This record gives sequence, structure tokens and C-alpha cells, in this order.
Amino acid sequence: MKQIEYRVSPVPCSTRPLKFDETLCIGCNRCAGVCQCDILIPNPEKGRPPVVMYPGECYYCGACVMACPREGAIRLVHPLMNQAKFVPVKKTDLVDKNAG
Repeated sequence: MKQIEYRVSPVPCSTRPLKFDETLCIGCNRCAGVCQCDILIPNPEKGRPPVVMYPGECYYCGACVMACPREGAIRLVHPLMNQAKFVPVKKTDLVDKNAG
């Protein structure tokens, strides 16, 4: 069987979808194995967090966070425009504002 070697380098991007806590990450690469977008590759250095190769391709699904055996080792960071918090408005609030 012929072995093929691939060479890749991280693609620069303004988004940083994943944050790893290197004090908690054990380098198991479970997150890389479940990533639906294949943005993660195992780190060549054993015990280190995976390398985020294509951050702009992240779906923000959270599969990597759920697969991690160490709570807090990986955190999903949504883009700023997706971090808006919508507060439900009651009908009485609308009536009061329109009456005044």
C-alpha cells in the first residue's frame, strides 16, 4: 500500500471559533475526529490541542465541545454578530410605549 503525505498550513482568518485551555487539554484529538467541517487536525506534538486549520469553515455546531472528555478544555466562541441576546417583549410593554 502506497503511503501519501499531505502538507497543509493554517489559513489566516478573522474568526477564532475554538479556544483551547492548554492546561486542561490532553491532546486526545476526539474533537478533531468528530468535527463535521474537518477544520481540526491532530497536533504533531503529542498531548497538545489540535491545530485549527480552517477557522472560517466552522459551523459552530459544538460537536467538538461535546466530544471532549475534559470539561472546559475546549470552548466554542460564536462570532460577535451571533452573540446578541434577544429579550422577549410583553404585549403590555408595547401598549404602554405606544400610549405615551
